[in-house]
Amino acid sequence: MVAGMLVAGIAASIFVGFNIGGSSTGIAWGPAVGAGLIRKATAAGIMTFFVFLGGWTVGRNVIDTLSEGIITIEISLSAGIAILFFIGLGILLANVFGVPVPTSMTTVGAIAGLGLATNSLNYQTVVWIISWWIFAPIAGFWIGATIGRYVYPALSRRVQIENSDGPLIVLDRDGAVPRPVLGPNTTWREVATTAVVIVTGCYMAFSAGASNVPNAAAPLVSGGALTAGPAIVIATFAIGLGGFTIARRTMESVGSDLSDITLLAALIVMITAATITTALSYIGIPISLVMASVMAIVGLGWGRATRPITAREALVGETESTEIVPGALTVEDEHEELPPIGEPEPEEVLEADELFRPQAVIRYVSMWIIGPSMSTVLAYGFFLLVPGIT
Repeated sequence: MVAGMLVAGIAASIFVGFNIGGSSTGIAWGPAVGAGLIRKATAAGIMTFFVFLGGWTVGRNVIDTLSEGIITIEISLSAGIAILFFIGLGILLANVFGVPVPTSMTTVGAIAGLGLATNSLNYQTVVWIISWWIFAPIAGFWIGATIGRYVYPALSRRVQIENSDGPLIVLDRDGAVPRPVLGPNTTWREVATTAVVIVTGCYMAFSAGASNVPNAAAPLVSGGALTAGPAIVIATFAIGLGGFTIARRTMESVGSDLSDITLLAALIVMITAATITTALSYIGIPISLVMASVMAIVGLGWGRATRPITAREALVGETESTEIVPGALTVEDEHEELPPIGEPEPEEVLEADELFRPQAVIRYVSMWIIGPSMSTVLAYGFFLLVPGIT
C-alpha cells in the first residue's frame, strides 16, 4: 500500500515537473532559439543541467519553507499527492485562460488550504511570503521602467546582437592538432554577444530550478516519503522531459510575452526576472519567474513609451501636449542622435506595435490572485471533507 502510494506520488511529481519544464524552458531559452543562436535540443539539455544546479543549491531553501514553514504539521504522502494534484489543476487553469499563473503561488495556496483545514497554518510565514509576492512584481516593473526610460534607447543603438550565416566555431584541421577557430562569417563581436545570450539563458535556467524544482519536490519531502536529494532528481528529470518535448513549440514562438520585443529587450527582462527570483529563493521565498518577467516586460515597455513626456506627466497622466506611444520595444533605435526625454520620438518608433497594454496587465494580475485563491479554497474544501487523508 505504501509502495503504491509512493509510486503515485512520484507520478504526480513528474506530471507537475513535466508541465513546469514545458513553460520554463520556453521562457529561459525562447529568445536564443528564436534568434537562431542555439538549437532546441541543446537548449533543453543545458536547461536540465542548470535546473538541477538551481534546485540542488538554492532550491533547498524553498523546499524547507514549503515543507515545514507554511504549516506546523508534516504533509503526509497522501496529502502530498493531493497537493500535487491541485498544483497540476492550477497549471491546467493557466493553460485554459492562456495566462501564466505562477506555479509557486498555486503550491503555497494548496498547502495553505491544508493548513486551514487542519488548523495548522503558520499565518506569520504566509504573510511574510505574500509581502514578497507584492514586492517582486513592483520591483520588476520599476527596474524595467527605469531601464526602458533612461538606458534602453541608448543601449539599443550601441549593442547589436549579430547572427551570421554558418557555424559560429569550426575546427581547423591544418595543424597536427585540430583547434577551434571562428566560422567563415563569424566576428568576435558575434561571439561575445552570443556568449551573453547563452550565459543569460543559463542564469534564467538556474533561477527556474531554484524556484520551480521545490514545487514538484516539497510535497513528497515534508512527510518523509523522500529525502530532498531524490525528490530534486525526480523533479529535475520531469522538468527536463518537458523541456525536450512540449517546450519545443514554446521555444519556437519565443514565448507569448517575449515574441514581440527585440532580443536585447528580452535579455534585459530575463536578467531582471532571474535576479529577483534567485535572490528571493535564496531566502526561502516560494516565488515564480512569471511574476517578475511579466512586470519587467510591462515596465520596460512603459518606460520606453513614456520617453516623449516628462516624468511628472508620465506619473500623473498629464499627456495633452505629447502622446504616449506604448511599446516601442519592437524596433531598434539606430538614429545618430537620441531625442532627450520629453521630446518627440522618430516617426518609425512612434508607429511601433503596442506593447504596454493595461488590459493585459489587469488580466495577468487578476489571474495571479484568482489562481492561488482557487487553489487554497479547493484544497481547504477537499481536506475538510476528507480529513483522514492528512
